[in-house]
Amino acid sequence: MEQLVQQLKVILGTNFNLYFKSHSFHWNIEGENFVEYHTYLGEFYQKVFTNVDTIAEKIRMLDSYAPTGLSRIMELSAIEETDNIPDDMGMFTQLKTDNDKMIIQIKAGIVLANNSNEDAISNYLQELLDQHQLHAWFLRSITK
Repeated sequence: MEQLVQQLKVILGTNFNLYFKSHSFHWNIEGENFVEYHTYLGEFYQKVFTNVDTIAEKIRMLDSYAPTGLSRIMELSAIEETDNIPDDMGMFTQLKTDNDKMIIQIKAGIVLANNSNEDAISNYLQELLDQHQLHAWFLRSITK
């Protein structure tokens, strides 16, 4: 069970980092497709953010504490934060790579949930996986 808890914490950290990065790209996007990209990034970060609370609650349901502190969240994240502002395609390329890393973490969580007979958590993670696979399709399409 402890492995599942730790994996959920990694998923939480990765999700939060993906949310913040996409939100900061939303603030800083420029270029001829500004309106379309700004709108897409706004929708993307909002969808990613909606999962933060539920992931933390799954950790609490397993009688563990959700991580606190931004430095701890960043330690747990499977994606790197960025200090620079890339151009529009650089932003989408980073988000594509980061979303793919999120998918890897979710799949690992599903395996651990199944091995721990935590069907409800597995079901939730499978729904989360579906969301991120949809994001992956959009991001692949944008970056082609």
